[in-house]
Amino acid sequence: MNDPEPFYILPKIEQGMESVLIFGGNGYFAQAFKKHMPSAQRTLEDITDPVKVRTVLDTCKPTVVLNCAGKTGKPNVDWCETHQEETWRSNVLGPLCLAEACAERNIILAQISSGCIYEGDNAGKGFGEEDPPNFFGSYYSRSKIAAEKELASYNNILLVRPRMPIDPVPGPRNFITKITKYQKVISVPNSMSIIDDFVRATQVLIQQRKTGTYNVVNPGVITHQEILDMYRAIVDPNFTYTLMTLEELHQQTAAKRSNCVLSTKKLQEEGIHLPEIHAAVEQALQAYKEQYKNSS
Repeated sequence: MNDPEPFYILPKIEQGMESVLIFGGNGYFAQAFKKHMPSAQRTLEDITDPVKVRTVLDTCKPTVVLNCAGKTGKPNVDWCETHQEETWRSNVLGPLCLAEACAERNIILAQISSGCIYEGDNAGKGFGEEDPPNFFGSYYSRSKIAAEKELASYNNILLVRPRMPIDPVPGPRNFITKITKYQKVISVPNSMSIIDDFVRATQVLIQQRKTGTYNVVNPGVITHQEILDMYRAIVDPNFTYTLMTLEELHQQTAAKRSNCVLSTKKLQEEGIHLPEIHAAVEQALQAYKEQYKNSS
C-alpha cells in the first residue's frame, strides 16, 4: 500500500477559519503562524498579567487563542538555568493565566509546548502523547513539564509539541543554522519539525476545534550528521564539521540536552500525514541554499 500523500489544508484554511488571537506576536513561532494566518490578530500583552489578558480577550473576542509566548533561552536553553524566575513566569504562570481566562470565555487555548521532555526512543516505539515525561536535565524542560501537568486540569486546551524546528530561512532559531555554526556537534537520532508543516498541522487541529495533546513532528528520525551531510551536498560543498560524544557536550553546557523520538500515530489518526523528515529536510535545504547564496 502506498503511503498517503502529505495532508495540507492551507488553501482552504481561511474559509470558515476560527477567529484566532496570537500571543507573543514577534516571536519565531508567532511569525511563522502569521505568515500562514494573515487574518489572525496579534498581541504583545504580558501573558502573566490577568487583567491585561482578560482585557485583550474581551476586546478582540477570539474563538481560539494561540500562545506563542515563552522562554527558550538565548542563544540556547542554558540561559534558562540562570534565569529561572523569568522562565517559570513565561513558561508556566503565563499559560495558566491564559488557560483560566480562556476557560471563563469558552475559548480554546492552543498552547505551544515542546517535545524536549523525553529522552530516548521508548524501545523503538517513540513516545506517545500519554507517556509520562522522562527528561528533567534542563530547567527549560522542567518548566514545560510543569506547564503540561497544570494545563491537564483544563478541558479547553490544544497542546502541540514541536521539536528542533527547521525552516528554509537562515536564522538563530533554525536548527540548520544552529548546528552549522557549532565547532563540534553530536549526532543522535531525533524527531524534528519542519516549521511550515508544524504550522499547517496545527491550523488543521485548530479548525477542527481539537483539544488534548499532539506531537507535531515530521514522521521518521534523523541525525545531526545526516543533516550536515545533506547541507554539504546541497548548500555548501566546502562545509566541514567534527563530531563529539554526548559526554563531551555535557561537559560544555550548563544544562543537558534532550534527544528523543516522538510517535506521530495520533496525528496521523486525525488524517494529518506530514512529509517524512529526510525528504522534508532536503526540500528545506534546497530553499535554504538560495538564501545562503544571496547572503554570501
